[in-house]
Amino acid sequence: MTPLVRNNLNLIETRGFAGYELVDSGGGRKLERFGAITVDRPEPQALWQPRLPRSTWERADAVFSASGEDEEKGKWRLDRAVPDSWPVDVDGVRILCRLQGLWHLGLFPEQQPHWHWMLKQIEAVKAAGIERPRVLNLFGYTGAASLLAAAAGAEVVHVDASKKAIQWGRDNQAASKLDEAPIRWILDDARKFTAREVRRERDYHILLVDPPKFGRGPKNETWDLFTDLPELLSDCARLASAKSAAMVLTVYAIRASSVAFAELTSETFTKSGGVIDFGELAIRSKDGRAVVPTSLFVRWASHA
Repeated sequence: MTPLVRNNLNLIETRGFAGYELVDSGGGRKLERFGAITVDRPEPQALWQPRLPRSTWERADAVFSASGEDEEKGKWRLDRAVPDSWPVDVDGVRILCRLQGLWHLGLFPEQQPHWHWMLKQIEAVKAAGIERPRVLNLFGYTGAASLLAAAAGAEVVHVDASKKAIQWGRDNQAASKLDEAPIRWILDDARKFTAREVRRERDYHILLVDPPKFGRGPKNETWDLFTDLPELLSDCARLASAKSAAMVLTVYAIRASSVAFAELTSETFTKSGGVIDFGELAIRSKDGRAVVPTSLFVRWASHA
């Protein structure tokens, strides 16, 4: 086994894709196009001023207005007719966006570089002689990564504590015409599920971990990122296939550094060797003039 290698901190950007673009940002807001619908949402890290005129922002179909200092306790204002759900095509799968779930729409476009990296890992596992790689998607939300993995020939276990998110993922599966794809949609607490999988001596080739800062499981289990993540990652290390494995950890909406999560991942996977990359995900605006940071990440692979 080769020693664990940790690369330098890096920034991974996306300029979006056919179904999504960051139109503008600034003044604590971001203007985005999801498919045919344009939305104006809070973005506390957009400390600069918008580049485009106010008239452009006023053409947004929906605006999320925060309630006091807590942006997630506001509500949507519809300035034009917006359907209950509408499709956004992402690299061959179809995600149904909705103005639900606080100010989220069911899709995190900045994750696209991770999805591409995941697909490369799936191909690497196949090249190692494993016909159908196994993917575990924890805190899987509405399933964009699960659908992309399944479309690439992987067998997917998708775990989320929200019944609504699980159904939304199934709706996305139907919209993507992947009804026969091998995806198990599991409503469960991520920690409990991974612990059971360890006891069952299961293993996975790709592990996706996208936890909230705080959360609750389907039986009112509590989740706290800073106290519960170490144990969860430890179980993920046990679930990583000895033949070929990779993991992506993404962390949102916290005051922390990717260096801290890289240290934790390095400690957890040190006996496994491999390579760790870490840093931030960001979206660059349509005109290329501004970059909005979105989340921290760590990626580990047992191979270079």
